Amino acid sequence: MEKVVMAEGSDRPTCFPLEISLMLKVQGERGSASPGAAVLLLDWFELDQELILVQERPVPSTDLLHYMKRRCLEEQEAKMIMQQVIKAITDIHSKGVLHRDIKPENILIETGSDVPRVRIIDFGYGCLLHNGEHHQFSGTFRYCPPEWFKHQSYRAEPLNVWQVGVLAYFMLVGKHPFSTKKEIISKEPWIGRGLSPNCQEFVWSCLAKEPQERLPLDSLLAHPWLQ
Repeated sequence: MEKVVMAEGSDRPTCFPLEISLMLKVQGERGSASPGAAVLLLDWFELDQELILVQERPVPSTDLLHYMKRRCLEEQEAKMIMQQVIKAITDIHSKGVLHRDIKPENILIETGSDVPRVRIIDFGYGCLLHNGEHHQFSGTFRYCPPEWFKHQSYRAEPLNVWQVGVLAYFMLVGKHPFSTKKEIISKEPWIGRGLSPNCQEFVWSCLAKEPQERLPLDSLLAHPWLQ
């Protein structure tokens, strides 16, 4: 594996593939009544150049893309999911990890109760979090922030707020707000008139082109739309 980090809490250092180390840092306690933001990593194997992960699979569950079934969500349902996504991202940040690829395919929805529960999956594009600028972007093109295309750098918090905005737009409108590099840099997304003013303002505030103009990550849950 190309990237390895040194595991902590051991008498002698042990090398782990980066994806494994990130999952171990963020996962909750096995058997806990309050599962962590990410699904549990149960075991892993290296086979030639492949990394085989054995992970918890909550049943019944599906990823957000299939949960939507080619339809946009009603505001109340989107709001409920978004609140949990933001809490999960914040929890992951607090443990020193940047996911970098928040999108519907990487959000697992547990559907076995009246209130769908969100878990984050696939840390293959993740990295260790630091306070300065990041100069590598690994993730999905349509969720890439404009500052990456303009400056080849980004900060962790504005990146995740941007991806929250793209995700919210996708859930509410049923399509991505941007399809090209030019659109990501300069296009202002159109949001349907059927959405509440608070909802529209939330999405626009997350998708501000300048990272310093986006809402701070720790204030997203206090936005009027999510109250």
